[in-house]
Amino acid sequence: MTTRLFKKRRKFLIRLAKTLHQCGTPAYQLEGHLVKISEALELGGSFLISPTSITCVFWPKDDRENQENSYIARVQPGDLDLGLLARTDELVEELCSGQRDLDDALLRLEEINNKPNPYPQWVILIAFGLASAAFSMLMGTSWVDVIASFILGISVYGLVILGAKSSRIQTALEPLAALVAAFGASAMAFVEPSINMALVVLASIIVFIPGLALTVGLSELAARDLISGTVRVMDALMALFKLYFGAFLGFAIASVLFGNVPQEEAVLLPKWTGWLAVLVLSFSLMVMFKIRLKDAPWGVAAGFLGHGVSLLASAFFGIALGTFFAALFLGMYANLYARWLKAPAAIVLLQGIVVLVPGSKLYMGLNTVISGKEILHIEQLGSQSFLILMSLVAGLIFANLIVDPRRSL
Repeated sequence: MTTRLFKKRRKFLIRLAKTLHQCGTPAYQLEGHLVKISEALELGGSFLISPTSITCVFWPKDDRENQENSYIARVQPGDLDLGLLARTDELVEELCSGQRDLDDALLRLEEINNKPNPYPQWVILIAFGLASAAFSMLMGTSWVDVIASFILGISVYGLVILGAKSSRIQTALEPLAALVAAFGASAMAFVEPSINMALVVLASIIVFIPGLALTVGLSELAARDLISGTVRVMDALMALFKLYFGAFLGFAIASVLFGNVPQEEAVLLPKWTGWLAVLVLSFSLMVMFKIRLKDAPWGVAAGFLGHGVSLLASAFFGIALGTFFAALFLGMYANLYARWLKAPAAIVLLQGIVVLVPGSKLYMGLNTVISGKEILHIEQLGSQSFLILMSLVAGLIFANLIVDPRRSL
């Protein structure tokens, strides 16, 4: 292998590693995928990925001792971008099958990275509001809470826009969003006392609740990727603490201005609205995860599958094992999708998993421990949240055992 060809292949793999890291790919999956692509390009490769760093070592297969080459970069934790993940995976398939040469693949990878968000800003704004409203519906609260959550969800996205323009706001985005949501919910409750302020705040900041990050971190720990798993879990817990403190501060400021707002009982939503909430949430996630339109129906189906299996299994086995069976069926569905459509399983899996993750319950538990007040009455909230997280991880492990995705992503 010539030095020029070696450098070109190394360059492609480094850019691929950064792109897939930017998509939020779990470390153990990304490392295995890069090893597989290195072999396809006739390179030796060893990789160490964490949420904040990328370390790569390359060598020609026939001469490691004399031509070993290292690359280390510090990176920021990636956000979920399933559209970018799908397009990158398609590019790799085209390269490995010979449909593209390496020069063309490098150009295409740069195009993919520079591609703007497929959804206009006003659509993302509505998606944030609908995601908050959908969470309120899933919790079985009132229509008043749903409307309040929608309004505050839109307000939170306004802070996200400001954060994209200001690094100082971006640094404090999570506690600031929770503060604004808590103050806004208190102001609304001053006018409409039937609003469940704590639940509306939780719904408004649900996009920041790190339930999915906790699940991914625990999955990495289960896969013995101890560095990445530990970092991701600790980052998720810190995000949870920042959110709670922001909400606590917002309520404190509002109590000084408005006094203690008396709470009134509200009329709860009928049970069928849970299915409407899954539909609304699935379409909101499609926008926030930047999913391509052609992949969207599979993700919406995953949301309904997870919710339906969870309800059915919970009726017989309890909520923890109900979550296990929901994750099991979701994992098998995603693996079959990956096998049949030759696409990353995460494209459909994550939309279903979001319906199940108990990040909101961890926030509720934190609120109960600190304030002594319940957002919603849930028996054994702390142990239930822990069991649900473990059930999610176990369900996905067993799904991979039953249905082999035959893909590294």
